[in-house]
Amino acid sequence: MQKYLITSADFYSRDSETFKTRLRKQLQLHMPEYALFRDKENPEYQSLACGFMEVCREFEGLVCIIHSDIKTASALKADGVHLTSTQFAEIPHAKSENLEVIISTHSHEEVLKAQSLGADAVTYSPVFASPDKGEPKGTEDLKALKDKSDIKIFALGGILEPRHVEAVEKTGVQGFASIRYFY
Repeated sequence: MQKYLITSADFYSRDSETFKTRLRKQLQLHMPEYALFRDKENPEYQSLACGFMEVCREFEGLVCIIHSDIKTASALKADGVHLTSTQFAEIPHAKSENLEVIISTHSHEEVLKAQSLGADAVTYSPVFASPDKGEPKGTEDLKALKDKSDIKIFALGGILEPRHVEAVEKTGVQGFASIRYFY
């Protein structure tokens, strides 16, 4: 099962050197297949995105993803972009930039829409209880979704401990994504 690390200013810092040091440490510790730079309100977004890419390129095979900004992802030669659930219309543009496209989804309908528009993968959330993210979907719902779609699915939301990872793995989805599990 694949691991998808998501950064957060709450854990990684907005200071460039601290951010890179903490990111490198977590990548070495957890060895995820995917890593996402996500810092929605940072005025220094571009600078930290550059630092993110610098560190990620030290890890062979790591798929480096930039959050929501196709232009930055393309300019930094990221492997992909993670679009928000309001960016479905941007999937074709991101694909035209030769980016792997992952999009946030919160319903079966959104997952099937992402699949039909050509996204490579989705995050589906919240699977477990997560602050301010609504009612958890649960692993039975995740399994049902996996059984009716062909797109790669990363479970997201409330994945904090190995028992959560084990429960997700039993559903047969591609993997899991998390901020807090990896910090």
